[in-house]
Amino acid sequence: MTKVRALVLERQHELALRDIDLPLETGPGEVKIRIHTVGVCGSDVHYYTHGKIGPFVVNAPMVLGHEAAGTVVEVGAGVTHLKVGDRVCMEPGIPDPNSKASRLGMYNIDPAVTFWATPPIHGVLTPEVVHPANYTFKLPDNVSFAEGAMVEPFAVGMQAAAKAKITPGDTAVVLGAGPIGTMVAIAALAGGCARAIVADLAQPKLDIAAQYQGVIPVNIREKNLAEEVARLTDGWGADVVFECSGSPKAWETIMALPRPGGVIVVVGLPVNPIGFDVSTASTKEIRIETVFRYAHQYERSIALLGSGRVDLKPLISETFKFEDSIKAFDRAVEARPSDVKLQIVMD
Repeated sequence: MTKVRALVLERQHELALRDIDLPLETGPGEVKIRIHTVGVCGSDVHYYTHGKIGPFVVNAPMVLGHEAAGTVVEVGAGVTHLKVGDRVCMEPGIPDPNSKASRLGMYNIDPAVTFWATPPIHGVLTPEVVHPANYTFKLPDNVSFAEGAMVEPFAVGMQAAAKAKITPGDTAVVLGAGPIGTMVAIAALAGGCARAIVADLAQPKLDIAAQYQGVIPVNIREKNLAEEVARLTDGWGADVVFECSGSPKAWETIMALPRPGGVIVVVGLPVNPIGFDVSTASTKEIRIETVFRYAHQYERSIALLGSGRVDLKPLISETFKFEDSIKAFDRAVEARPSDVKLQIVMD
């Protein structure tokens, strides 16, 4: 163990920048990475404000942060695809490679997965971390550290788009224009959707999403979403509906949005169980897909960024220095409508 400085969630509502013991020995198949940029994720903020997410409870001090990019500074035995100096981003969830879920290719739902900044696993808001090389991905020269740290949330959007089984020319509806909703819309467009109708209550978030060609913003304070979808699709409905808000209210009317034989992809997670209209889902033969994090999406996400097909830079609202990490989290707690992604730079 090595004593290093980190942003530590001591307990609910209490953050500290202090020294903490962390494992930094680079073993076989691992690399050591000097962290450059870390994104502030909603789950990090939720642990700060609530002290838990479902069964994951902060019972001991925990380093926050899981959206990260940096530079390889040490390579363990057996690692051949990375070298010192490589700029990389890291997939934060590490499964058991021998589990049944992993062997089926669904390693993200392996019950044994360990995930940065999910109790009791420490995150990466600290100068250096050690990580398995197989979950560490080289960044193209034209992709910045800031963009590299956006790959993690974008991978959620990519997983949602993959689950939707998009056909070129599809019309999508995205409920929620937060960071994940906006990135789901971007991924859906990259995956072949001709347009993405993005709905939210906050006009500043809709304005940010509307910067992307193909996004049609709908402020549901001012317009009835079902009527807008019907108008835009000549009464047929959307091919794909992505529920990214996590709001139970979304499920009260969601079945009016997809076309017959369409699909609803559940991305947002309501706090409590919800009910939904099974009868309409059945008579329209609506397919329902769910998303938990992502699997096999990092290389695809990085390829889209490197090609220039996807530009996530407009979603970065503000960048803070490591010494101002607590300010960054307090800003995130404010949930300003104009904020999409806040990031922290370590160097």
